[in-house]
Amino acid sequence: MTLGEKQAALVALAGKLGRERFALRADTYDREASFPFENYADLRAAGLTALCVPERHGGGGADFATYCLVSAELGRYCGSTALTFNMHVCSTLWTGALADDLDMTPAERERHERHRAEHYRRIVAEGAIYAQPFSEGGAAAAGKAPFGSVARRVAGGYLLNGKKIFASLSGAADYYGVLCTEEKPVLSQRDTLYLGVPAAAEGVSIAGDWDPLGMRGTVSRTLLLRDVFVPETAELMPPGIYYQAASRWPHMFLTLAPTYMGIAQAAYDFTVSYLRGEVPGVPTKRRMYPTKQIAVAEMFVRLQQTRALFERVIAEARIDPSKEERLRAYAAQYTIMEGSNELCRLAIRTCGGQAMLRSLPLERLYRDSRCGSLMLPWTAELCLDRLGRETLYEPGETDG
Repeated sequence: MTLGEKQAALVALAGKLGRERFALRADTYDREASFPFENYADLRAAGLTALCVPERHGGGGADFATYCLVSAELGRYCGSTALTFNMHVCSTLWTGALADDLDMTPAERERHERHRAEHYRRIVAEGAIYAQPFSEGGAAAAGKAPFGSVARRVAGGYLLNGKKIFASLSGAADYYGVLCTEEKPVLSQRDTLYLGVPAAAEGVSIAGDWDPLGMRGTVSRTLLLRDVFVPETAELMPPGIYYQAASRWPHMFLTLAPTYMGIAQAAYDFTVSYLRGEVPGVPTKRRMYPTKQIAVAEMFVRLQQTRALFERVIAEARIDPSKEERLRAYAAQYTIMEGSNELCRLAIRTCGGQAMLRSLPLERLYRDSRCGSLMLPWTAELCLDRLGRETLYEPGETDG
């Protein structure tokens, strides 16, 4: 993929931060299951927390593909930082470039412009960090039911009640971009609301422990909302617009994949360095063995196949994609999430037992990579389900 001058500079900046700072801290965050606050201070200072804030609001104005390339470079050095960065950036990408493509009435557009300007001001001027709690333990996060977290209209705003599990950045974010359902006699996905809830608001609390297999630095504890009032200005999108976005801009759910593209690259990078005897503390060269050469060649081929699909799909991301483009997005998500773990598995087999020491990054990469295929709304299973169904059926077709 040929990068523009601005894209290349941003990817290079992410790589410099990753190599010189994030990679050195990643083991600590993993062992402690602690949030990468130091990395976020660096991201703020570099202007990357405003990466996708529109330029007219003081941000970087980066588009979908640029975000994906930057995120993949961050994931190459610290998966937890890249994954949480995704949650923050989506609050600006979805409300910015993506929302600009959606149909709104003049009144809705004016309302959206007014509300998002305040959110962007917090990010640009105050350094605020947004989270994006999504999962609830049911079918809502998979897009098959209304969200169980509900918001009731009251004078001046909304009153929220609900629970979000695997709420990344819990206790670290300044605002939570909560997806919930407007409370009506019958709950509907069409009535999904997207609200920016202050972490300090009365009724917001964090519960539970965080001791997972991988992605430990995301600190994704449970977010509880009990009679939380937010004003109307908390809307990150006007009522009903999120439902339109989810239907017409499906690539918005592909934003988790770049992290795992970065992890796949990291597994390959480590293997090459290890076989060349360049990993600190493991100076023995192993590159002269034909079995190692064949193994790293297989890894390179798999990495290039995955990268090519990734780059094609992020370049195709747009409103109302064709059927082929939508299916290719599912295929890319599946390929990246499963392929990242497969590359880590091949790296372990190729490098051998010494590479599994916790003083080296490979075993962390392996654990982090295993988490990708489980992430809603496009888990590996759901991607296969959608690919099979949408390949064989046109909209509205049945066998009855």
